[in-house]
Amino acid sequence: MHVIRHTEDMATAERGGAFALGNFDGVHLGHQQVIGGALAVASEKAVPSGVLIFEPHPQQYFFSEKPFFRLTPFRAKTRLLEGLGVDVLAALPFDAKMAERSAESFVQEILIGGLGASHIVVGYDFRFGKGRAGDGSLLQKMGKDLGFDVTIVEEVTNGRETYSSTRIRECLNAGDPQGAARLLGHWWSVETHIVTGDQRGRTIGFPTINLPLEEHVEPALGVYAVLIEIEDGPHQGRYKGVANIGRIASFKEPDRCRQRSGSRALEAGR
Repeated sequence: MHVIRHTEDMATAERGGAFALGNFDGVHLGHQQVIGGALAVASEKAVPSGVLIFEPHPQQYFFSEKPFFRLTPFRAKTRLLEGLGVDVLAALPFDAKMAERSAESFVQEILIGGLGASHIVVGYDFRFGKGRAGDGSLLQKMGKDLGFDVTIVEEVTNGRETYSSTRIRECLNAGDPQGAARLLGHWWSVETHIVTGDQRGRTIGFPTINLPLEEHVEPALGVYAVLIEIEDGPHQGRYKGVANIGRIASFKEPDRCRQRSGSRALEAGR
């Protein structure tokens, strides 16, 4: 999968593709229907398949003071999209210029002028452009004028509830990772880097690692059964473990606990 941050980075052979548009936070089963629509069109028409997202997430840009909310920060989202078989990921910068761009300008200059898209696939609730003025209906109207096709994917449910990133966050906040996985279609995961801790694990015969949550949403504090995958180094491999998601250490060190009470950490023992 070729990841581009600006439309100028797109190769000539990648233009003319079928693109799914959205934030796709979590890449859940509903998102997979939208992305799958673009993959199907691309296969049928023998053109590249693509996904267009924004980085940072628009909500993160407009409400930077709010707590982290993302199910899948960029690195995790990229891995999931690649696993679906997407050819091109256009992760365009969301900045002041993009925020002020009209819906019509976005279609003309980004989708057509930049990506050369031949087919656009969006969800029923997709909005874009300044003031969220653009929607699927506008895309269909402009598609007739500019020569591209549009598919709007209707609401996707499991018969009981709609697949939505908001609902998945609610499951995680309630300490229900199985409920989140049911809507995601995969286990929710945290992709991060090991940081040096107090190294107490080596003194009690139980190895531990310390992992900051970084830009991930914070699930309910507690202890979880986890599968840990270490990508490189001497301990590379997969391990069953127990993760404690908490804010302060379990050991009685009042001064240090107060200093760390605002941190967001995951400690996993393998």
